[in-house]
Amino acid sequence: MDSKLRWKVFFLFALFFVGVVAVVFAANAEKLASKWNLDGQSEMEITALPEEEQDESGLSDFMLDETFFDPEESSAAYYTEDLDERYDLMVTSVEKDLRVKVVNRLGEPAIGKLFYIVVEEVGEYKDLDQDGMIYIGGLQAGEYYVSLKGEEGSVSSSRVRVAVRDKVEYTVIDDISYLMKTEDEIDPLIEDTEVVGAIEESDGTEITTPFLSQNTAFGIDVSKWNKEIDWNRVKESGVEFAIIRCGYRGSKSGYLVEDPYFEQNIKEATQAGIKVGLYFFTQAVSEVEAVEEASMAIALCDKYKLDYPIFIDTEGAGGEGRADLLEREMRTNVCKAFCETISSAGYSAGVYASKNWFLQNLNLEPLQGNAVWLAEYKSEATYSGDYHMWQYTSNGSVDGIEGRVDLNVSYLK
Repeated sequence: MDSKLRWKVFFLFALFFVGVVAVVFAANAEKLASKWNLDGQSEMEITALPEEEQDESGLSDFMLDETFFDPEESSAAYYTEDLDERYDLMVTSVEKDLRVKVVNRLGEPAIGKLFYIVVEEVGEYKDLDQDGMIYIGGLQAGEYYVSLKGEEGSVSSSRVRVAVRDKVEYTVIDDISYLMKTEDEIDPLIEDTEVVGAIEESDGTEITTPFLSQNTAFGIDVSKWNKEIDWNRVKESGVEFAIIRCGYRGSKSGYLVEDPYFEQNIKEATQAGIKVGLYFFTQAVSEVEAVEEASMAIALCDKYKLDYPIFIDTEGAGGEGRADLLEREMRTNVCKAFCETISSAGYSAGVYASKNWFLQNLNLEPLQGNAVWLAEYKSEATYSGDYHMWQYTSNGSVDGIEGRVDLNVSYLK
C-alpha cells in the first residue's frame, strides 16, 4: 500500500472515532450536566452539613476549631447521652492553681449539672455545688492535663493542657466572669461594709461646696449609695468628672460583686459628657486576689472610654473585714498587684486611701508611678506626700443627686 492510500485510511478511521465519541456524549449530556454545577464543581464536593453541625457562617464546629487536630491542645468536651448537649472545659492558672469552668455551647456555666474534673496524676474533683466552676489550689508548678467527666462516669475523649504558674503574673485573667456575682446572689448587708477612714480623721473644717479653678477639675465619686442620678443636671451643675464604683469584694465571703448601679452610672455619665474613671473596693488578702479584682474592673469597663484612672480603694471594713488585719507589706503588695495588672491592660491605675491609711498601712515607694487619690476632710490637705486627686468632703451637695455626695478636685493633666 502506497503512502497516499495509508493516509486516506488513517483519516477515515479518525473521523469515524470522533463521530462515535460525539454520539455517546450527546446521549449522556443530560446526565453529565446534572453532576456539575455552573461553577464546574461536582455536587459530590459540596454536600451540605446537617444544620445542627453548622453555625451562622455555615462551618462545622471542627472547622472553626483551630486546635481540632491537636488533641493535647483542644478543649475537652463532654456530650450527654442524647448527644444534644455539649459541655466544654475552660482552664486557667494564676498561681499554683487551676480555675476550671464547665460551659455549654453558649459559653454559660453548666449550672445544675454534675461534673468531675480529672487532673492526670493528681486526682478527680467534683463540682459539689453544681455551679459549673471548680477551684483547685496547692498545685506544684508545671504542665498538667485536664479532662472532663460526666455523671455517668465517661471521660471526654480530648483533654486540655495547661501550665500551672509558680508565681503570680500581673496580667488580666481572660475570663473572670465565672467569679463575678450580682447583689442578688449575696447578702450585701454583710458583704458591702467599707468604712471611710477620712470621716474619722475629719476635723470639721472641710469645704462642702464645689471646688472650681482654672488649673484643676471638679468632680464627684459615686456608687449604689447615691441611688438614682440625673447625670444631665449633674453636668449642668459644673461637675467635670466622676469616679464610679464598678464593684467590690465581699467583706466576709470574698465574692467579687458588681455595683448594681455601675452600668447605669457609667453609661449615663458618659452620655451627659462627663469624663469618667473607676474605683474598686478591695478586700483582697493576696496578690492573686488583687489580680482578680483588677481583671474584673477591666472586664466591666471594656466597652467604655475612660478618661481617669482605675483606682483600688483600700480602707477598712468595720474591723471584721477579711482584709482588715492585713500586714502593711501584704497590703502594699495587693495594691501593687492591682495597679500593675491594670497598667498591663493599657489603663492608668491609682490608689485611693485616707491620709492616715497611706502613712500607717502602706509602703509608698513600691507604689510610685501610680496616681494617688487622697481622702482628707479638712479645709486644706496636710498630707505631705504627692497626690493627684483630693477627696475633700463626703458632705457635698450637687444638683441631680439626692443627699450627700463625695466631692473631689483633680490635678491630673
